[in-house]
Amino acid sequence: EYTQLLYLPSKAPFDLWNRDKKAGIKLYVKRVFIMDDAEALMPTYLRFVKGVVDSADLPLNVSREMVQGSQTAARIKKTLTARVLKEINELANNDAEKFATFWKEFGIFFKEGVATDPSAKDDIVPILRFHSSTQADLTTLATYVERMKEGQDEIYYLVANDVASAKQSPHLDAVVSRDLEALLLVDVV
Repeated sequence: EYTQLLYLPSKAPFDLWNRDKKAGIKLYVKRVFIMDDAEALMPTYLRFVKGVVDSADLPLNVSREMVQGSQTAARIKKTLTARVLKEINELANNDAEKFATFWKEFGIFFKEGVATDPSAKDDIVPILRFHSSTQADLTTLATYVERMKEGQDEIYYLVANDVASAKQSPHLDAVVSRDLEALLLVDVV
């Protein structure tokens, strides 16, 4: 049993790229403050999420090591992660403009999440957005697959430093000449 209050900041903090920075979740047990930055309650790729968790199931004399090895903390982490991903997915589906701003600040961390948290992959993939060789706006994998030509069973992609370089790449010519779409992967991840 636990209560949570989580929020997503509108701007990325300056130290967000520091993977050693702990998650922004504060842990309370029965309304008694236990610790700042309880990294056992949020995966690394969601380190920008801020909030408070108050659990009645953890002992008051809990230590960092005890939290990390606790089944209760593992269940709380799984539930919190699923809830955050669900809310972000709803934002993506219901408010494209607000999500585009959010994606610009935090999108790369979800691409990190696919690589570092395979158990949440199915929840993360619908959130992902990519540049495309044929679309002006960012696209999802599902939308890309819907637009695939009949008989096409591969996803074409091009890795580059930025969108301008990708669109000028001679490697893209082979795909474009066949009237196919390629995803332009320009993020560091």
